[in-house]
Amino acid sequence: MVEVVFSFFDFLDRYTIIYWIIPCFTTIFLGLLLRISLSFCNQNWVSTYHSTMSFVMLPLITFTITKVIAGSIPLALGMVGALSIVRFRHPVRNAFELVMYFALITIGIAASVNIKFAIGLTLLLVLIIFSSWILDILLKKYNKNIYSFSFSEGQLYNNLEVVLSEKKDDLSNSKILSQEIHDEENNVYIYKFCTLDRKQIVNIIEYISKKYKKDIKNITADYI
Repeated sequence: MVEVVFSFFDFLDRYTIIYWIIPCFTTIFLGLLLRISLSFCNQNWVSTYHSTMSFVMLPLITFTITKVIAGSIPLALGMVGALSIVRFRHPVRNAFELVMYFALITIGIAASVNIKFAIGLTLLLVLIIFSSWILDILLKKYNKNIYSFSFSEGQLYNNLEVVLSEKKDDLSNSKILSQEIHDEENNVYIYKFCTLDRKQIVNIIEYISKKYKKDIKNITADYI
């Protein structure tokens, strides 16, 4: 067992550990820290799965590709050309999809320069994906969600938009709230809810209709 451990560290030389592995985990932490900070400031859009994964993966991917192409003008120009194809010629539905294409391109270029960079990046991305998936499953057993739903994510969810004349703190704290907007020009508050459970949308409509009947300006629901 000891020999296996030493062999592993022989493969991961001191330079690799200090100048690649440690910075990789640092970039992951910094991206996650930024995501958490925005979430605390009621920027609910960052709480979706796609946004969370983008915040965690993109700094890691960018760091890896920068290390790979550092000091190589041909590689740098090739990377610019490859990204231009993805960005302008392929229809991208959301930011996370673009991050994944960026990751695939980075893995390919890294493999052509140093296979250790490609393998390391792939393993770290897989670790992030499965860790997030397992954590989500565990928290759902306790009726908790680490992700919110985006109001604009496909047609798989039940959506609700409520326009009120006054701010309501109980609605702001709702677990299925995806976005809250204060329209200062019209002096109204817009609440957007999104969930897989149709019953939750029905219940919140009934709740708002009874409790805030005088404050309702408009209610728009989109069921599946």
